[in-house]
Amino acid sequence: MLGLALLPREHGGEGLLIPRCRAVHTFGMRFRIDVLFLDEDRGVVDLRRGVPPRRFLHRPGAFAVLELPSP
Repeated sequence: MLGLALLPREHGGEGLLIPRCRAVHTFGMRFRIDVLFLDEDRGVVDLRRGVPPRRFLHRPGAFAVLELPSP
């Protein structure tokens, strides 16, 4: 349920794939993230770059979410 929240940037790794998900939050995040909402074939249906802490993102119809540390 936490995803990358509360982790320092260096422990964010390459990212986190969250299956069966269409909404994420960045409460507790210590760094900006890129959020990719994916369809059932893992195609990108929405991309949000550099999402700062304390945000809630939702994409109806998404099948999964990929959280990546922003460059």
